[in-house]
Amino acid sequence: MNNMLEEYLAERTVRLMPPRTLVFGCGCASQLANDIASPRFHHAMLVTATAIQKHAASVADELEAKGLSVLVDDSINAEPTVAMLEHVLAKARSVPIDVVVGIGGGSVLDVAKLVAALLYSEQRAADCFGIGKLAERKIYLACLPTTSGTGSEVSPNAILLDETDELKKGVVSPYLVTDAAYIDPALTLTVPSDITAATGMDALTHCIEAYANRFAHPMLDLFALKGIELIAGSLETACENGEDLEARSALSLGSMYGGICLGPVNTAGVHALAYPLGGRFHVPHGVSNAILLPDVMEFNLSVAPERYARIALAMDCQESASDLVTAQRGIDRIRDMSRRCGIPTGLSDYGVSDGDIPLMAESAMKVTRLLKNNLRDITREDAERIYRGLSRGY
Repeated sequence: MNNMLEEYLAERTVRLMPPRTLVFGCGCASQLANDIASPRFHHAMLVTATAIQKHAASVADELEAKGLSVLVDDSINAEPTVAMLEHVLAKARSVPIDVVVGIGGGSVLDVAKLVAALLYSEQRAADCFGIGKLAERKIYLACLPTTSGTGSEVSPNAILLDETDELKKGVVSPYLVTDAAYIDPALTLTVPSDITAATGMDALTHCIEAYANRFAHPMLDLFALKGIELIAGSLETACENGEDLEARSALSLGSMYGGICLGPVNTAGVHALAYPLGGRFHVPHGVSNAILLPDVMEFNLSVAPERYARIALAMDCQESASDLVTAQRGIDRIRDMSRRCGIPTGLSDYGVSDGDIPLMAESAMKVTRLLKNNLRDITREDAERIYRGLSRGY
């Protein structure tokens, strides 16, 4: 047994909090209505987005056929803000909801989870930012992802933009773990290429940051490495041919593995530096991660070359006699994959100027719940250097 493993097993415990019901497979979305059908459930709220009305309508029809009334909100059409959550909560409070179903991408699922937790609570979103601050959840919650990215359907996390601070903030709580999650790759077949790329890179970042993490653990390493393998091996194919069900299934499974890692281990420096990009410049979350990931990996590389070499091998990079060389091949592979999938490589593409960088770095330093996980301490000066290195792309 190596020293790192001995240390993890001697000093750390991890707790997995999976959904009570976790279903994976093509066509499994149709099982939700049967599972929910119960004399104790009468009024369901379906949180979704206009772009996936067809999927949402099918779920609503199946629920109504089982005798439930269904209230639909399809307003989550961008990465969610506190104001957007409050809008959905106000609508939900117009009827006695006892089931919340989220069907959509990570933004939709995060809002659905928070609606279920806050609907019959005196707490507001601002009271819950951080870890373990939610008081309870009183109603049933189910999620069906239609993208392969956040893994929100299996994680205890939800992210909102706090408009006041222009910063994305997280709510982390066991009360955000769903009662049931249905991961149906068939629901992702119509996702456009640009969204497939961004969400796929988000999922890849979850897995990489869970494996290369101060709090990494052998129990989660298995999920993280398999997720890296699946996503790196299928993302370009899914972007080129969205109807490739094998590639879509691999992405869905890899995204789920990344989501499982979010509770016990969570992400680190990439996500911390990404939040100001989303909060102030509205860069899509997956794109922010894709731009930052290679440079943060290079920043961390010297303190854990063997970990990053193992990541490279999981992405099918050629092994070298040196861990540093092998790891660099993995970093180069990520840059190449982002380019091939059409993701912009520079912050200037989103209107970020050199003058914006000090404030961005200051904002990133506030994301302490993630910075503490990073393998190497990131100072404000370090954050500025990383941002400046990416201002013109790579």
